[in-house]
Amino acid sequence: MDKSPAAFRTISEVSETLDVPAHVLRFWESKFPAVKPVKRGGGRRYYRPEDVTLLVGIRELLYDDGLTIKGVQKIFREKGARHVTRRGAEHLGEALPEDAAPAPSPAPAPAPAPAPAPEAEAAPEPVLDLAPPAPARAPEPAPPATESATTEAEPDPAPAPAEPDPADAERIRAAISRLEALRDRLRSEPAPRS
Repeated sequence: MDKSPAAFRTISEVSETLDVPAHVLRFWESKFPAVKPVKRGGGRRYYRPEDVTLLVGIRELLYDDGLTIKGVQKIFREKGARHVTRRGAEHLGEALPEDAAPAPSPAPAPAPAPAPAPEAEAAPEPVLDLAPPAPARAPEPAPPATESATTEAEPDPAPAPAEPDPADAERIRAAISRLEALRDRLRSEPAPRS
């Protein structure tokens, strides 16, 4: 017996429709706030038809277009969930009514505070990079140019580096302070005689 197109779907039904494992759908919920299935007793997930269409759009962007999770998150930020839902509806051959509201997009992040005037800027604090250096790698040779390579879309530019976590910055400052104190103590102690 087939379900009505308006019926809610279980995670296993959506998993089968999208041809992705259920754990991938749960992972996408953690990465894309617009994916919010209804949760009932015992934590069971039920996906509305709009949720399924949105997930089809996400799958299209990730699997067919080859975007990364961050790339799809950027599309959500810049174009909204409606764009991704429209993409899923096109794939499913469904019409997306103009008045139908897909899953709500997350609220946009507040605009960053304006930067101080250049003449008022203080010298930046030194930051200690505690990460080991990346091993050197020889560059990969470029593939020979073909007609298909020239017609492909250019990849998205690399995303901007994430803002450092304030807790990480505080830990780094504390480590620098301890290292500076140790340096001063070593400089003030007489050198051992050999």
